[in-house]
Amino acid sequence: MSRTTSTRRGGRIARLLGFGIMAAIVASTANSGATVRAADQTYQRISGSGSTWAANFIDAVRVNVKQFGITVDFNPNGSSAGRKDYLNGVVDWAASDIPFQFNPEDGSAPENPAPDSYAYIPVTAGGTAFMYNLKINGKRVTNLRLSGANVSAIFTGKITQWNDPAIQADNPGLTMPARAIVPVVRSDGSGSTAQFTLWMIKTHPEIWNDYCKRSGRAPACGFTSFYPTIQGMIAQQGDLGVSGYISQGFAEGAIGYINYSYALGAQFPVVKMLNAAGYYTEPTPQNVAVSLLKAQINNDASDPSTYLTQNLDGVYADTDPRNYQLSSYSYMIIPTVLGGQFNESKGYTLGAFAYYAMCQAQEQSASLGYSPMPINLVQASFDQIRKIPGVAVQNIDIAQCNNPTFSADGTNTLADQAPQPKACDQQGATQCPDGTAGLANVPTAINPAAQGGSTATTAPSASATTTPGGPATPDPAAPGVTTPGQGASVTTAAAGGASGTGTKTPSGTPTSVAGSSASGGVAPGTTLAGVGVPGDGTDTATPGDGTAVAPSASCDADTGQCAVASDSPAAVAVAGAGPSAANTPQAAPVQATTLRDTSGTAGSLALKFIVVLLTLAAVLVPAMAWRYYSSSPGHGAIT
Repeated sequence: MSRTTSTRRGGRIARLLGFGIMAAIVASTANSGATVRAADQTYQRISGSGSTWAANFIDAVRVNVKQFGITVDFNPNGSSAGRKDYLNGVVDWAASDIPFQFNPEDGSAPENPAPDSYAYIPVTAGGTAFMYNLKINGKRVTNLRLSGANVSAIFTGKITQWNDPAIQADNPGLTMPARAIVPVVRSDGSGSTAQFTLWMIKTHPEIWNDYCKRSGRAPACGFTSFYPTIQGMIAQQGDLGVSGYISQGFAEGAIGYINYSYALGAQFPVVKMLNAAGYYTEPTPQNVAVSLLKAQINNDASDPSTYLTQNLDGVYADTDPRNYQLSSYSYMIIPTVLGGQFNESKGYTLGAFAYYAMCQAQEQSASLGYSPMPINLVQASFDQIRKIPGVAVQNIDIAQCNNPTFSADGTNTLADQAPQPKACDQQGATQCPDGTAGLANVPTAINPAAQGGSTATTAPSASATTTPGGPATPDPAAPGVTTPGQGASVTTAAAGGASGTGTKTPSGTPTSVAGSSASGGVAPGTTLAGVGVPGDGTDTATPGDGTAVAPSASCDADTGQCAVASDSPAAVAVAGAGPSAANTPQAAPVQATTLRDTSGTAGSLALKFIVVLLTLAAVLVPAMAWRYYSSSPGHGAIT
């Protein structure tokens, strides 16, 4: 055989092998329905930083996209730091509760991103809640109510005692203790601080302006990301720092502002705030959805510096009884140009991450304490994601996102189905005993005169329950591809100190799992992914009419109220438990879970299919080549 003949036959074999590989790829693509990725488009590790208010949602999304080979690092260092990191080019994207500040009202340095270099995506909604640590007669208060004026007065040093007559007027069912109030604020530049101070300026300007002068901040008395502190306040970094401090045993009397999800994770109550309709409400996902119907969204796409940003004046003034005034959106800030460390491979990854966050992740964001995004903002965000350099544009059927806010006519279903508040939560002489947030099913005993026909109910005994994984979810990088619903089951632990379970995030940031804290608090560096429900095993409210006092009762020196001793016949035992359960809180069945972990993906099935075909090609092609050469003159020897 000539060298030319051998070369020609070798070329045929090479082509045969190439065709085999191409056939495997084409067959796997046809099988999965996925878009063929360009050879140079592979997932590259990306990083972001910013909002702690949105961090629990972002962390859950980060955990879930690991199944697709997407690794996202996120440093929850506060909105201001996140925006600064983005401007300095040290992260690929940022999370912030407020937009870039071109003309800060607090005298801080202006932020000047390059024009047309970024876009906003409203990625999650929620409520800024006021978590507190307060007991009466050794029993934890779970139904505290405050007017907006009283919240403002507490965080400006005007009200310093829990038994202040103004607070007592909000709580006719309680005898408030003579205990000092310890306001806990953010020490870092915080979007939630900015939202909180803006709300005070809009609703109680005289209180805020007076405080601004007393704190030495005047004349820059506009809303600020950096809370001005005075003596008696505690400053902590991040929502986790604020909630972690408040949840400690030594912090009785403390109150601070955080995202609602942190109170769920820490198993602590939040304040029911008085709204413009005269009802006290908490920031449940449903109430937030109702409230944000009144948010004005800038829809002028010609100005990227304001497009999709929010104006919340209508939320503050909303007269719907379900309204929670401190409801808002948090944003992802995404790049629309290449530069610095950001390249097209990172854009490809960021696009897949953002699509997942806006579609699949919204379906279960309520389980973390957030409110899913409405359909108009999800659709607008899809258009923003298209601007990321390197993104694999997806033409998503938005109805397949299974977002609980969606409906065929565009109505926000979650808001439409939100329950009305109870009559005893209306401002006046009555007060509901019902607990809130992380202690939603732990009622607080109220004074008989304030019951108004509403009686406290005994909390049922907690039991461990398992929530199965959800239905199929799509691969963010492969439109039309769904993965089997093999979500990791989430266990709701029984009250009384049972440890939780969860999944560590892979980014290298501290990720110990909530549920391991015996005090019921969230340890530093925790994520709500797969969180269990820890109990502190120390106290609970005692439902009843508050009139029967046994001879062995103990009395609170601050209030003069007396509580029945746990071994007294008059003590109220928790249903399903023995007498000793009178001092054991029955924790609310917190639904703080990971988003579904669908590890059995169609993408992985396609990969297996490719491997099988390549293996067959590797075995069959050499065998065919050997037979071909062996049948030739000279057994394939070069002549």
